[in-house]
Amino acid sequence: MPQTHSAAPAPRFVPDAKPLPEQIAEAIGSRSTPLSQLLRLMAALEAEGGDAVLRLQLRARIGAPLDA
Repeated sequence: MPQTHSAAPAPRFVPDAKPLPEQIAEAIGSRSTPLSQLLRLMAALEAEGGDAVLRLQLRARIGAPLDA
């Protein structure tokens, strides 16, 4: 069956590209970061046993209204 459109692959969490705190800081600062990426970063932070401050900032960003 032919595809009607082609879509670029979604950006993924790449652990070796940048340190996790830097990835989180960039994601928090960008209003265009998809919720799915924020949730992947949260999962990575939880798996790493991460920083409580980063966790709170990420949770606040996940729950922030889109127009904030």
